[in-house]
Amino acid sequence: MDHIPKAKQQRRIPADIWVLGFVSMLMDISSELVHSLLPVFLVSVVGASAITLGLIEGVAESTALIVKMFSGTVSDYLGRRKMLAVLGYGLGALSKPLFAIATSSGMVLTARFVDRIGKGIRGAPRDALVADIAPPGLRGAAYGLRQSLDTVGAFLGPLLAVALMLLWDNNFRAVFWVAIIPGALSVALLFYGVREPAPQSRERRALPLHWRELQRLSCGYWWVVAIGALFTMARFSEAFLVLRAQQGGLPTASVPLVLVAMNFVYATAAYPFGKLSDRIGHTKLLAFGMLVLIAADLLLAYAQTWELVFVGVLLWGLHMGMTQGLLATMVTDNAPADLRGTAFGFFNLVSGLAMLLASPLAGILWDRLGPSFTFLAGAFFCALALEVIGLKRVRRPR
Repeated sequence: MDHIPKAKQQRRIPADIWVLGFVSMLMDISSELVHSLLPVFLVSVVGASAITLGLIEGVAESTALIVKMFSGTVSDYLGRRKMLAVLGYGLGALSKPLFAIATSSGMVLTARFVDRIGKGIRGAPRDALVADIAPPGLRGAAYGLRQSLDTVGAFLGPLLAVALMLLWDNNFRAVFWVAIIPGALSVALLFYGVREPAPQSRERRALPLHWRELQRLSCGYWWVVAIGALFTMARFSEAFLVLRAQQGGLPTASVPLVLVAMNFVYATAAYPFGKLSDRIGHTKLLAFGMLVLIAADLLLAYAQTWELVFVGVLLWGLHMGMTQGLLATMVTDNAPADLRGTAFGFFNLVSGLAMLLASPLAGILWDRLGPSFTFLAGAFFCALALEVIGLKRVRRPR
């Protein structure tokens, strides 16, 4: 490897990026074994309403995003990211037995809270670690690759859930116990398989969240934050996709196939669109992704047949593949290298506050006005985000 010219090495995605992708894949298998069944488990076994589901999902997902602010900032201050990521993945693995023993909405909320705290702790340091490892000209591809492998886990998890539900006669709790295994494997792979680069500077670092440090974040960065918040309002919890499929008449054991289909498209699209983002304007590609989400929402709102619901789910997965790695790349490109963890943290803080509103609102609309209004509201917020993009383009720094 040492004899390979440096220029050629920089055209290759580093091995540690691949390992981080497989770490994400294993944890997503673990998480989706639970999450693909959780909406139906809550409604049919625990007896929760759509509003309760929305509150649990809103609190859980917003917690993950808000915690990312502090973990990212701490990783910048310490100059080290890997051990924070290990801690976060460890909490995610430890939360899985709590789902298996849950008998009430409160216990499910507790399990989701622990799981999402773990996700919040690992998210920003891991994303910043990708930027630290990847050559600048391959960051879009690196984020796309990690996201693609992550999403492979997100469709393998529901697929395994379907198989186990059929094998064990719809025994939710037995499936939840199995989720412990890939979660533990992901923690071990991260701990032993990823080498963290040395910090770029050994100078004394400023205190986290100091105002002078935040002033170094550009207007372009804050514009990305604003767009991300509106986009989060448009993209409420995917638990409502599962409920929409059940409403369409799918058997309980087959409902996770909705997430299998969505995440298959997501995984297939993430890497090529990540590479594409290195070559064309980021805001143009983001706008196309938002148009795809609007089309998905309209289909899911008005579909009268399962075939149209399925097409809406596939379009939802396509928009995720187009936009998720792209947003991470836009944050990286608009933040100083030594503040990347903080930049991801604030991005996720604002997105978390938006998610705290989005999922409960989706649940209220679902219970009070019907499922179509939930998806129409998503299309409205997506159109609003498109309008904001039209007002000002976020420019990549030279």
